[in-house]
Amino acid sequence: QVHVVESGGGLVQPGGSLRLSCTASGSEFSVKTMGWWRQAPGKQRELVATTTADGDTNYGDAVRGRFVVSRDNAKNTVDLQMTSLQMDDTAIYYCWANVHESGRVNYKGYWGQGTQVTVSS
Repeated sequence: QVHVVESGGGLVQPGGSLRLSCTASGSEFSVKTMGWWRQAPGKQRELVATTTADGDTNYGDAVRGRFVVSRDNAKNTVDLQMTSLQMDDTAIYYCWANVHESGRVNYKGYWGQGTQVTVSS
């Protein structure tokens, strides 16, 4: 079993910055891809950013150029640096990790509980 825990959400004014962090923990596992998704009230969950163990990144159109995802493979952590935040960025942000656990054949995705980000003046 792998646990994914986010931290760093909160309230920020438009134009401000915020940093989210996420850690995957457990025993005998490796993480292929980690990243962030978000869900605003009344909307579907959407991609924010992901990064592979090799450092390849992928960003959602709404955040490209404003958000930066980074990862520490040794610590199984992924961070999201958010800048130029807009009210439309208000959402619950979920961390996701695509994990290979010892003894299993396939990868399995694990989600965190989510952290609220509110952009408001």
